[in-house]
Amino acid sequence: MEKIEICLASNNAHKIIELQQMLGDTFLIKTMKDIGCEDEIEEYGTTFEQNSRIKADYIHDRYGVNVVADDSGLEVEALDNRPGVYSARYAGEPTNHQANIEKLLLELEGVENRKAKFRAVITLILNGEHRLFEGEVSGKITTEKRGNDGFGYDPVFVPDGYETTFAQMPAEIKNQISHRANAVNQMLSFLKRKK
Repeated sequence: MEKIEICLASNNAHKIIELQQMLGDTFLIKTMKDIGCEDEIEEYGTTFEQNSRIKADYIHDRYGVNVVADDSGLEVEALDNRPGVYSARYAGEPTNHQANIEKLLLELEGVENRKAKFRAVITLILNGEHRLFEGEVSGKITTEKRGNDGFGYDPVFVPDGYETTFAQMPAEIKNQISHRANAVNQMLSFLKRKK
């Protein structure tokens, strides 16, 4: 497969690294900075699908490049699927992973049902054509932080079938089973079929 030049519509350094590792050699990756975009794209949607599309359209419409944008978050069953689309800003602005985790654990104090899932929606705009890919991974929320790797809610999320949180796992394992990995794999399958 020849490399496809594509921009990742994110300023989140952790997310860019994670996506680059997952996408491997399929793409020649450009960051927003690489294409001259210093903007903070406002995510005003109320669903992952909407926010993913907003980011992709913003880059494509202004810079005319192929683009991959994702929006993702944590849905906790006992909290009516909160924090959901507001995962990054759950404890308010500015975004603070530690404060978000503390708020989540406080809300779940004494709650037996710890079921949760990470969801990711990726929008791909390739040669002007829009495609949506969705992935999720189910698991449970721990009662305390465990592990130092990853980002976001990784230290309190244990995926089904594992004993360790995402933050305790080697990146290679997390990047095979995560919500984002599931969405990326669908996208890669789609691209292989197009070849």
